[in-house]
Amino acid sequence: MGSYNTLYDVIVAGGGTSGVSAAICAARAGARVLLVERFGTVGGQFNVSGPPGFTYARLFNANGQQDTGGIVEETYEKLYKSGHALPHKKPPFRIKAGYTFSYVDPDWWTFLIFDMLEEEKIDLLLDSLIVDALMEGDTIEGVVIENANGRVEVRGKIVIDCTGEAYLSSKAGVPTEYCTREEVGPHSMAFTVDGVDWDRLLTYINRHPDQLQYAHLLNPYTDNTKEAIQEAYSKCMDITELGEIMGFFELRDEAYSNGDWHEFAGAGFFLTPKEGGHIQAHFQHSSQVPGCLATDAWDITKAIVECRKQNQIAWRFFKNYVPGFENAYITKQSTEPRLREGPRIVGDYILTEQDILNAARFNDVIGMSCFEADSQHVASMNTLNALKNGKKCVKDASSHDIPYRCLVPKKIENLLVGGKAVSAERNAYLRYLQQTMVTGQAAGVAAALCARDGKTPRELEADTSELQKLLINQGVILHLDANKK
Repeated sequence: MGSYNTLYDVIVAGGGTSGVSAAICAARAGARVLLVERFGTVGGQFNVSGPPGFTYARLFNANGQQDTGGIVEETYEKLYKSGHALPHKKPPFRIKAGYTFSYVDPDWWTFLIFDMLEEEKIDLLLDSLIVDALMEGDTIEGVVIENANGRVEVRGKIVIDCTGEAYLSSKAGVPTEYCTREEVGPHSMAFTVDGVDWDRLLTYINRHPDQLQYAHLLNPYTDNTKEAIQEAYSKCMDITELGEIMGFFELRDEAYSNGDWHEFAGAGFFLTPKEGGHIQAHFQHSSQVPGCLATDAWDITKAIVECRKQNQIAWRFFKNYVPGFENAYITKQSTEPRLREGPRIVGDYILTEQDILNAARFNDVIGMSCFEADSQHVASMNTLNALKNGKKCVKDASSHDIPYRCLVPKKIENLLVGGKAVSAERNAYLRYLQQTMVTGQAAGVAAALCARDGKTPRELEADTSELQKLLINQGVILHLDANKK
């Protein structure tokens, strides 16, 4: 087995949304960083299993307060100023739901991230798969990589697992939590289309607002009502204010009775911007395959094959039944499934559903979120878990803290976790893109501090004040200003 002789301060496993955030922010905090990614690009759910139609959604809570900043806001602002993003979309009915959209072009986001990695002088290894952890007792000392050079070892002072599914953590011996094959949330594959006649579609929406889904826009802590939302839809003249358009109930049911729809997903799509204000439709939920574990290659393969079949059915439905899609065409298909549920580490603190519902505050806060709890999908035409219905919102329309201890796995030293696999209950799963970037940024800065001071991530828990100071300096929001909206 070969080896790279360099001893890195920080090694980041996985170049998805959390991984690139961790690498960039660790380098800015003074660390020498290696980022290892198994694909030939970085970005993960932003451009490989996505791009997500809700690129930067829920940056503002239902009180209108922005609770997500840092590298999320930085990349948004850079893309907005260069003409590759739309203004923050905050119509009143979306603010009251805590479900706003800040659209960016995912392809230009990818260009930007590569530029930022280069600017921070980060060593990048693409088309390289981390296959094992280098362990000395309960301490991780590096990783084993397979690529065109063969099998090589790379050593680092601190390692960050940003694989999304805790693949490296599991190899290092970290305890994880996962559900059964019968319980696991369904996985999807996304595709994007162009050529939509938005005026024709808006005419349909204006005339048939009752045919769309609104449960996700109801928040018990605000005065949003279904009637008010439907009125906003009936008068809407700008498709980007709607964010996602889901439902088409009568058309979908007619298609299903004709054999032109499948039983595993609801009908709908999100939006994605291109240059000059052009808008494309992005389909994220048109395929949903249950019973597939993210830890089983046979299951993932099954999901990929079945998702492509379901997407063809869904696309024929939109072409043949939904006004405005008559001349539309597919421009992009994702190459990887959106793994909606995977293992989560057991950390020094486990974020709970009650923490989210109660807008919990923590002394070791490293970021915030206003995403709902228990936002699980089911493989049915209802798509979202029926238990939600606006009853799982953050208390008083506010936001909850994310504690640093969620990033620190039990048992294993010198390892941090960023992204979907951080320590949380199933109903508090921090899987959404913005949350992964928040935890990735914090993991990166924490790793740089530990490498500099010769501390373990667990020892850093005793005093997170410098970590928090550096995060604030990087634009991260750790506290809400009650007077700022």
